[in-house]
Amino acid sequence: MSEKTLAIIGGGFCGTLTAVNLLRNRACTDCHIILINRSGPLARGVAYGTRTETHVLNVPAGRMGALPDDEGDFLRFAHRRDPTIASGAFLPRQWYGEYLEWLLADACDRAGASVRFSHRVGHVVDIRPLDDGGLDLLFEGGASLRVDRAVLALGNFAPTDPPLADRAFYRDSRRYVRDPWLPGALEFVDKQRPVLLIGTGLTAVDIALDLVDRGLRQPLYALSRRGLAPLAHRGLTASARATVELPDALWRAPAGARHYLRVLRRHIAQLAAQGIDWRDIIAALRPVTPLLWQRLGPAERARFLRHLQVYWEIHRHRLAPELGRRFSGLIESGQLRLQAGRLRGLSETADGVEVRYRPRGGADVTTLQVGTVINCTGPNSNMERSLEPLLGALARRGLLCADPLGLGLAVSENYALVGADGAVSSSLFYVGPFLKALFWEATAVPELREHARSLSLHLLDSR
Repeated sequence: MSEKTLAIIGGGFCGTLTAVNLLRNRACTDCHIILINRSGPLARGVAYGTRTETHVLNVPAGRMGALPDDEGDFLRFAHRRDPTIASGAFLPRQWYGEYLEWLLADACDRAGASVRFSHRVGHVVDIRPLDDGGLDLLFEGGASLRVDRAVLALGNFAPTDPPLADRAFYRDSRRYVRDPWLPGALEFVDKQRPVLLIGTGLTAVDIALDLVDRGLRQPLYALSRRGLAPLAHRGLTASARATVELPDALWRAPAGARHYLRVLRRHIAQLAAQGIDWRDIIAALRPVTPLLWQRLGPAERARFLRHLQVYWEIHRHRLAPELGRRFSGLIESGQLRLQAGRLRGLSETADGVEVRYRPRGGADVTTLQVGTVINCTGPNSNMERSLEPLLGALARRGLLCADPLGLGLAVSENYALVGADGAVSSSLFYVGPFLKALFWEATAVPELREHARSLSLHLLDSR
């Protein structure tokens, strides 16, 4: 059998895990796997590229194994550094990046003799289908690479600017931080003036605590439509999970966002009377969330996104206990002030920024004076707002299309891209957070590791 070449474009969690699953599978033979990332080390991406020790994982170490059949693998890796680490500990994200690097190196060592692995640094900006069924990958700068199949493992994209009628501030002001995760993005924050964080989710938590650690003592304002912040995990002493059965009523009646909410609220109240924590019900939902999501029609999905998504997010994507305590402390001390409302305007003044917003439920506009505005709205999942050249090029060729609700990409059950004409590709695949359109759950390690393995199995079965 002639050697087949598979390119994996994106060297973060999903790209690395897809490569690891292929390399570890003995059915992978006569194959050249090329993992392509733009720069820097593999297995990092935005999530695990941070060097700040206070940026910790939001899932306990004992459940963060990258391979679905071995949840404790990461904990064993961490024990090499500190054997006393508990299963329920929330460890630095940097450690997880190191774990993924080790996992990839180990998989390369285990790979069969007829499997080659290589790493290429470059920015793929276009892909052209070839007459023989292969693909021509075009790199920034003009280089190209012929492969048989390709996996887009593009991760989270930078946040988009919050909507404003006048966008001049975003374009012109040095007091605006569009992407707080860019290296050095927080170095020039004015620590002598208050700071506005646009968004109150996980990114806002990380940035608020980071700024305080950097010496900011001025007030922090965090603004979102509802002013809701993520809730916290239980502490180490309460990390055991109860086994919870979901109510049959969840699957009865026509599927709808309101029906789901009503059934789950009633179930949570009933189990709370038995001493069972609501977090256990949320945990029980995780395996069936994709099925519940796929039962919803387009109108009900849109209803969920308008009215319930924020409540789901703060309960589902929780903070590490220590981060939760620190964040609550900032609120209790008055240094951090959560604001519920809609942003109406940003104007640079002689010594700062005038912020205008309409408080939730009010008619009048309120103003704040701050020194810096930081976009903490979180990753952009709307492909049509993405600045990624590759996605734009593939869309123009009709090789992919965006989800109409702005949640990601149209893909088949086997992760193949679906083109503008509805055709399912036999050579282009996707794995990553843009799977949210089909599965809803596609942002955390426990789900993404399953998707990476499933894709790798399909790639081997369909050779």
